[in-house]
Amino acid sequence: MSKVAKTTVLIMALTIFSKFLGLIREQVLAYAYGVGMYTDIYVTAMKMPTVLFAAIGGAIATSLIPIYSKINEQKGTEEAHKFLNNLINIVSILCIVIVILGMVFTEPLVKIFAIGFTGEKLAITVNFVRIILWAVILIGLNNIIGSYLQLNNNFMIPALIGIPYNIVIIASIIISTKTNVYVLIIGSLLALASQVIFQLPAVKKTGMRYKASINLKDENVRQMIILVLPVLIGVGVEQVNTLVDGTLASTFGEGVVSAFNYANRLYGFVSAIFVTSILSVVYPMMAKSLASNDKVAFKESIRKTMNVLIIFIIPICAGTIVLSGPIVKILFQRGEFNAGDTIMTANILMVYIVGIIAFSLRNVMSRAFYSLHDTKTPMINGAIAIVINIALNLLLSKYIGYIGLALATTIAAFIGLFLFIGSMQKKIGSFGAKNILVTSIKSIVASVVMGIVTSFAYSNLYNVLGTGFINEAITLGIAISIGAIVYIIVITILKIEETSYVLDLIKSKLNRK
Repeated sequence: MSKVAKTTVLIMALTIFSKFLGLIREQVLAYAYGVGMYTDIYVTAMKMPTVLFAAIGGAIATSLIPIYSKINEQKGTEEAHKFLNNLINIVSILCIVIVILGMVFTEPLVKIFAIGFTGEKLAITVNFVRIILWAVILIGLNNIIGSYLQLNNNFMIPALIGIPYNIVIIASIIISTKTNVYVLIIGSLLALASQVIFQLPAVKKTGMRYKASINLKDENVRQMIILVLPVLIGVGVEQVNTLVDGTLASTFGEGVVSAFNYANRLYGFVSAIFVTSILSVVYPMMAKSLASNDKVAFKESIRKTMNVLIIFIIPICAGTIVLSGPIVKILFQRGEFNAGDTIMTANILMVYIVGIIAFSLRNVMSRAFYSLHDTKTPMINGAIAIVINIALNLLLSKYIGYIGLALATTIAAFIGLFLFIGSMQKKIGSFGAKNILVTSIKSIVASVVMGIVTSFAYSNLYNVLGTGFINEAITLGIAISIGAIVYIIVITILKIEETSYVLDLIKSKLNRK
């Protein structure tokens, strides 16, 4: 197996473990607070630094990779490190400014994020936000450090930062139930700090040394600014979609914001395992292949990455649609999280999960454009998708309630995907779009067959084994396993090109154990 494949499998394995801890974190939160007032407050507060700076941080990290690669290639590591130090200091100052502004305008900001919050709920949310706003600085540093380590072929440490993060938050949830609810938000801030601290030893090993110097006249920084502004819109699409969904969800009564959060966490679990782990390896390679003018390898990486994502994600979507109720029930329904909460969360998840296909493939397209130093195209396409999403949110939520918010996001995501594909073909010519379409159709056919078999298997096993957490967990596990086997058999029969590649990854991993 190639080095790239081995690295991808390793990152996926580490991400699965990290995200498994993330699911435990959400289970502990659901058990302790359900979908009540404090969960709504906590979820809204945690969104604030994420939306305020995660998009900026993500844009900086995304733009950093091609620029750093170019400097390192042309001028050497010392100059590249000098640029990185300069960037860290500039971003840190920017973060401090954002925090100060956030402190001054906290209440108006909260009202934007949750227009339905009033009284005590609003007051506590404001207090939570004033504590967690300091996370903006930590998010900025995390984005830069993680990208730098990936550029140095260290994919393991960035993939592991979720472990200390989740452990600290789980501890803070438990302690908060026995002491004070404010421990929950303070613990979350400490959890973000643990991610930065966790990565510093790995940075030191690369030979990178921090220097407190700023040079705003640096040509590379100017180029970075030019790239970051449009990238910000492209990278921020999902953040804006989440913000709009959350803001409108707050108008549908208590618990809806929390239900969206739990559905989003499951959505994010799938996205991080497959999309983030694969792109974290592929994107630096895209940038390096273009730096050496290997356009054939660049196009091939786009096609293969999209096909591999399709093979993994479409069946997961089908399985989640069929088993959304049992999945949410097994994961969350205990303590303060009741059957009504399960139904609400499962309904949102069924619609949301379909959009992950479009968001995943769009992320590949975005990274490809950024590697080409074209940030204008993703900006335009992203802006169009945002406008469509907001318009559909307002329209559909009026007629079908909170489900309309999830449906609007999914529809807008697919419209955005088609815009990205068309733009990429104009930019670089054919990159195998027909092959990708054929793979998608075959995967959909296989997933439909899998979904039918999985649903039949779950219903029959449920009737035999009955209710109870252990019995239902066994039923769900067996049904998912049967569905996975059926899917592998069908895609093998349909001869999807990347099937052998994916199976080789799995076999080689199993043979090493």
